[in-house]
Amino acid sequence: MKKSDVVDLIKYHVDKNNVAFKQKALEIADEFKAMGDIDIGSYINSLLATQGVFVPQEIHYSFKYLHQVSDLNKTVFKLPDSIYDDLRGIMNAINRNNGINKFLFVGKPGTGKTESVKVISKILNKTIYKVDFDSVIDSRLGQTAKNISELFNEINNIPYPEKVIVLMDEIDAIALDRISSNDIREMGRATTAVLKGLDELNSNIILIATTNLYKYLDDALSRRFNLIVNFNQYSTSDLMDVAVAIMNDIYKDTDYKISRNIKLFKKIVGLYDDKIPLPGNLNNVIRTTVAFSDPNDPNDYLVRLYKAVSGEKMNISQLSEEGFTLREIGILTGKSKSSVARILEDK
Repeated sequence: MKKSDVVDLIKYHVDKNNVAFKQKALEIADEFKAMGDIDIGSYINSLLATQGVFVPQEIHYSFKYLHQVSDLNKTVFKLPDSIYDDLRGIMNAINRNNGINKFLFVGKPGTGKTESVKVISKILNKTIYKVDFDSVIDSRLGQTAKNISELFNEINNIPYPEKVIVLMDEIDAIALDRISSNDIREMGRATTAVLKGLDELNSNIILIATTNLYKYLDDALSRRFNLIVNFNQYSTSDLMDVAVAIMNDIYKDTDYKISRNIKLFKKIVGLYDDKIPLPGNLNNVIRTTVAFSDPNDPNDYLVRLYKAVSGEKMNISQLSEEGFTLREIGILTGKSKSSVARILEDK
């Protein structure tokens, strides 16, 4: 057992941090067992067992300002290469454990900021603890700043920090520009507390913050992060790739029959022109049209998608002008190719 372990135990006891105290004691017990002192290790475990402490495969902690994120199985958007390269660099830095540990993801809503944090956690096998800003923000004068200090104290005392990512989703909730804020004094206190917390952050803690209000953040806050990743980098081609990736996931996972027609799907999405929605909204549009479609009609989702994208009722002449083939028009209208051809000839 190292001297630092004794110091940590005393500190956790003085701070009344029971969770950290028990986890440190379990670490010490495991260390004794690894050195061959099985009796001492087992004795420590037995003492802790009387307090209802055990060692699960996946450890869950109870915090005041943090809660565990468990919904990690949502669709992962296909990211542009420039963003993916930044995320790969972040994972390399985390694996090297060299003190590069604070990252800020900026971009419009629906660009995949939060989902990317989940991807990183899954690849690196780390648990995400998200800051609950609702419990941090307080209407009483000066209390928010005090809560922020408590929050960072809680973060710095997370047991096994190497297994954790702390997510500050929408950090602008507590740290806007101190100069342009309406309530300069109160926002100044809160932002100053955040700056102090970031400066004193345990180097073993990985902290990722997100915001869609980057231009309103305090400049001093931005400088505290080792890397700022801009998620506003989707081209029309990137967004079409996202749409296809979402649709391929649906083809794979849907338990009722839908027609697999990526060519027609892309033509319909292409009606957005250069205004294809960002990944979050695009995901909602596509999945909603499939969910609402008739399970007995494998092409109904394409009809619903067309109406959602174009805002138009189904019109054969309009479809022809938009570049759909006779066969595709037949699929969307439920008519045969010959019927479609006759209608177009008559018109």
